[in-house]
Amino acid sequence: MDLSLKQTLLIALGICVIGIVAFGIYYFNPKQIILRKLAKIRLKPIVSLSDNELVKVNGKAVNIQAPLIAPLSKRKCVYFTIKIEKKVSTGKNSHWKTVVNEEKIDPFFMEQNGSFVLINSTQNPKNYVSYLVVDSKLTSGVFNKPTPEALALLEKYNMDSKNFFGFHKQLRYQEGVIEIGEKITVAGVVKWNTLSEPLEGYNYSKIASLNHSETQKLIITDLPESKESRGLSV
Repeated sequence: MDLSLKQTLLIALGICVIGIVAFGIYYFNPKQIILRKLAKIRLKPIVSLSDNELVKVNGKAVNIQAPLIAPLSKRKCVYFTIKIEKKVSTGKNSHWKTVVNEEKIDPFFMEQNGSFVLINSTQNPKNYVSYLVVDSKLTSGVFNKPTPEALALLEKYNMDSKNFFGFHKQLRYQEGVIEIGEKITVAGVVKWNTLSEPLEGYNYSKIASLNHSETQKLIITDLPESKESRGLSV
């Protein structure tokens, strides 16, 4: 085979491999997986929900009990995820190691034009899949002293900001939050429930809830791409 032809084939093969890897990274990205799952589920207004159907709903998050407080930003919320990574060096190479990876969620309401749906989310056992937009980030390092917010966060998780030699560790912090009143999308199986006690501002004796099933977990996200409107304002 001619040398130039071999080189051309090798270049073409290299391009194909790069393309396949890039597509795989994109296709299997958690964000894209969530969006593909949601794209297959019908969007409905809360007032039109029927028992036992799988739907997705857009609405504003409303807390049922005292709101959670996000560890980094201190925002009131119904759901947060927090991750802290430390830069670790091994010889000539270095990588980011996750040292804290926590999430917390409470059951909550979604409100849409005065109508409510209960989101029956649980962590143990975990009955949902989710993707939250990372909207709070911080970094600290040798020449970048941790902010008071970062120091408070490290104290919460019993971590020291400095290494053995007294230098600030290279750390990065990221947090995703569903705030009170934030517009989100949730998908799940509808169940209608009779209220044991009336809800403030809600004039009906029954309320719909979104739940998981044996084959379908709840899907929860605040991705802007998930908020298909089709006239359903929230």
